[in-house]
Amino acid sequence: MQQDKHPDYGPVVFRDKSAGYAFLTRSTAHSDQTIEWDDGQVYPVVDVEISSESHPFYTGRARAVDAKGRIARFEQRYGKPGQAPRS
Repeated sequence: MQQDKHPDYGPVVFRDKSAGYAFLTRSTAHSDQTIEWDDGQVYPVVDVEISSESHPFYTGRARAVDAKGRIARFEQRYGKPGQAPRS
């Protein structure tokens, strides 16, 4: 591996303030802010807007898309394939 070509890779805490959730992982992300973690060590902390704790897909709050209703509205407005559109 060439020296001075790759970013530093080390432990970083990612914090989702909207959900009050933080996790420790390894990353090349940098931050001037630090946080004391449960093990007593001090790590850089990166604030994120959304994580698995607050994302609608992972929390089960995602909306289901009504594809049949959309298709019916489209066909009503523009007609079915091979048919003249309704006025």
